[in-house]
Amino acid sequence: MSTLQKLFLTAFSCFIIGFTGVFAQKTINIRPTEIDDVLTNPGMGFMTFQRFNGDELNEGIGWTEGLPIEYQEFDGNLENKNHPMTSIAYFRVYWKFMEPNAQQYNWAMIDKALKTAHERKQTLLLRIAPYGTGTGKDVPDWYRAIVGDKEEWLPEGKGWRVDPEDLRYEQSFGKLISELGKRYDGHPDLEAVDLSIVGYWGEGRGSSILSDKTRAALVNAYTDNFKKTPLIMLMTDEKTNKYILSKANVGWRVDCIGDLGFWADEQDGWTHMYRYYPQGIINFGMEDAWKTAPVSLEICGTMKRWKQEEGYTTKDVDYIIDETLKWHISSFNAKSSSVPPEWQPQIDRWLKKMGYRFVLRSFAFPEFVHPNGKLSFKSWWENKGVAPCYKKLILAIRLKNKSDTKIIITDADITTWLPGDNLYDTSLFIPSGMPIGSYELQIGIVDKQSHTPKLKLAIEGKDNEGWYTIGNIKVKK
Repeated sequence: MSTLQKLFLTAFSCFIIGFTGVFAQKTINIRPTEIDDVLTNPGMGFMTFQRFNGDELNEGIGWTEGLPIEYQEFDGNLENKNHPMTSIAYFRVYWKFMEPNAQQYNWAMIDKALKTAHERKQTLLLRIAPYGTGTGKDVPDWYRAIVGDKEEWLPEGKGWRVDPEDLRYEQSFGKLISELGKRYDGHPDLEAVDLSIVGYWGEGRGSSILSDKTRAALVNAYTDNFKKTPLIMLMTDEKTNKYILSKANVGWRVDCIGDLGFWADEQDGWTHMYRYYPQGIINFGMEDAWKTAPVSLEICGTMKRWKQEEGYTTKDVDYIIDETLKWHISSFNAKSSSVPPEWQPQIDRWLKKMGYRFVLRSFAFPEFVHPNGKLSFKSWWENKGVAPCYKKLILAIRLKNKSDTKIIITDADITTWLPGDNLYDTSLFIPSGMPIGSYELQIGIVDKQSHTPKLKLAIEGKDNEGWYTIGNIKVKK
């Protein structure tokens, strides 16, 4: 190679290096700082029961359910004294109060409950139960007049107040559920519907002996009419639970979390926590249901009873909590009873794992972008909870400075972010008319319609609008 050629190649190489340097830019890698706060987020955590945020709790160790929804005077304070803040209000109402006259439905009661829940920063979880026990908690008067006075239908003993195999039961109670779905399915303030078909309080006693035809008709009233709002079913029996799961992605619940021996002396040592729940979850086919629908559990008695009558220790409480976490709990109904203050550290530990808890571990992005160009980023998330988020919320990017703000949505499906590590990498177009300048790069998990942040992340950097500032980026020509 001649001296001239060598000089040419050297000059050309320098030109190429200089030319590419004009466009080269570094990648900014951010590792947000994790926080250890208890986070109140949609669809998870403790619930109020027959109450809304800000209401007085139940006194003593008792509670009420099934009766028409009552409203306490509200003073504007959403805090629940001696009880965690919540995002869900759970109500159970008996059929007779929803349909006082045949095919005349009390929608006004549900409409007001949904509106009130929204005002108290909650969503409504609802069960319409066919009947309860005792005076004034029967099926509707008009239906009782049709079917007669007999109240002992279950072969194993009293448990059905009316015969569910009577075609009129399917036609009447099933019709109410169908109409409920037609009116409210997909309502933004309806968290979920608690599926009930037979038995006192709608708890499913005797569901295993229903005919296949009756079981299918009662279940289908829910699954055919609730396609958007999640359904949650009580763990009752193998036939019913497996049938429901064959029809839809349905979550599950149980109603005696914490029974380590309430009635063991009377029942040959039988308990819910040791002898029923661990086996039923597997035998009834529900061990993987949590991956697509929520697990919502209910306390046995109240925490006051655990302390005062059962004599539970901190070790007992830890055992109960750890079992529920193993079962992928998202929400918990403590029956709006206060939490003993000495157990608050255990409850806080529970709340930091219950449901989902998103930590952004790293976020990599370029130092500048161009209008009509792409913003490419890589993100690593850890879900430190025990369940996914079941809500179709949107991961969004916001570019903001003093004069301009632009929100750009992504196609991330956060419902697939199971416990553990999750990666999401993508490229987003910057609008062609985006003004040149320096911007804060922010992230948020936002509502589909309003594009306002809905979830708190377990990291520092949240502003007063709920967005998290990751770093700074420039928009250049």
